[in-house]
Amino acid sequence: MTDATKTITDIITKNSVVLFMKGTKSMPQCGFSSRVAGVLNFMGVDFADVNVLADADLRQGIKDFSDWPTIPQLYVKGEFVGGCDIITEMTISGELDTLFTQHGISFDKDAANKIREANAE
Repeated sequence: MTDATKTITDIITKNSVVLFMKGTKSMPQCGFSSRVAGVLNFMGVDFADVNVLADADLRQGIKDFSDWPTIPQLYVKGEFVGGCDIITEMTISGELDTLFTQHGISFDKDAANKIREANAE
């Protein structure tokens, strides 16, 4: 097990919701990271943010760990959920609400509904 793999395993084990992202939840440094962090922040989800720009080994390590080539990456209860497009789709469809509910993750249901209303076609 590499140092990055051990670090990632420790982080996703100790935190119910983790976003590996470029930047931080208060200062994202890419549009995709900003979108996912924005959704989680708006929905009032308590999540750990991991800035992959601060550690090149971790940046590559998370891609290898999940076998997913892009960042951001969201983990819920130790399981990889997806990147920006998947999280966006899950938010709009209500699947993210269901996932959070199934895992006992607290979030603002009214905020989630507002996101869906704003994205209704």
